[in-house]
Amino acid sequence: MSPLAEFYVTHGFWLWAAVGAAVLAIEIAFGSGWLLWPAACAAVVAVVSLFTRNAVVEIGLFAVLTIVTTLAARRFWPRERTLATDINDNVARLVGHQGRVSAAFVHGAGRVLIDGKEWAAESEDGAQLELEAIVEVTGLSGGSRLRVRVPR
Repeated sequence: MSPLAEFYVTHGFWLWAAVGAAVLAIEIAFGSGWLLWPAACAAVVAVVSLFTRNAVVEIGLFAVLTIVTTLAARRFWPRERTLATDINDNVARLVGHQGRVSAAFVHGAGRVLIDGKEWAAESEDGAQLELEAIVEVTGLSGGSRLRVRVPR
């Protein structure tokens, strides 16, 4: 038996545990979320290696488990993350809120008061909004300028 095969037979558990730890370390470094599954599968194969000493079975099991868990995670993992869920983004959280015009709109631009704070805004359709008109925030324009419209 070759020295590599002897090492695998005597230290199979620790070899798979090291593979799992290395993959988990890469996941922690980059934070993609997708390498959690191969790391967990390597841990499962490490436990299985205590009962079997067949490298082909263990590598095959690792491959099958990785594919199955990755596809299952892809099915249930959130597809996209919206900016509005970031509680630290004080501008994006205003989308959907209503406010009051605090400076009349001229050429489609003016100021609105929302939650006690005044914001630069522009009318969605370029309309001239009157002072004290109720508006709804529909989006952002140019970073921190709000896009507003009269609610329907």
